[in-house]
Amino acid sequence: MSQVVIAGAVLVVALSVGAVLRRRQGVSAPTQPTFGAPAQVDRADFVGVEAPWLVAVFSSASCTSCADVVRKARVLMCDQVAVVDVEHSASPALHRKYHVDAVPIAIVADHAGVVRASFVGPMSATDLWAAVAEVRHPGSSPEPHLGQ
Repeated sequence: MSQVVIAGAVLVVALSVGAVLRRRQGVSAPTQPTFGAPAQVDRADFVGVEAPWLVAVFSSASCTSCADVVRKARVLMCDQVAVVDVEHSASPALHRKYHVDAVPIAIVADHAGVVRASFVGPMSATDLWAAVAEVRHPGSSPEPHLGQ
């Protein structure tokens, strides 16, 4: 009988110590998602492969700021710059492939697919246009850090 009482006491002490240690242990904050632009793209995934520069806007049809970014980007379309709207419902595979979890994201990629400038979220037309000018002709923008 005394062995049962001793075993019970040891069990109560062990549970108490475990509870105290568990309370002292801090709870880690949940991992926060990071939304970023891809650093490299496969130019064959986009129309306008023949243009030396690509401006791709990852967007969603339900996003009003996305429509604004696409409108600003389309002004840049010319023989040297292909502009592509990568709308989520039309191209979900590209959003998955490039880990695009938030929109709008605008990227400026060179002929090899290296992303030279990018914007996450809405941006001004001036900032987008200056970033494209800077990557195409370094030193042409008074703010060369735009899109970095």
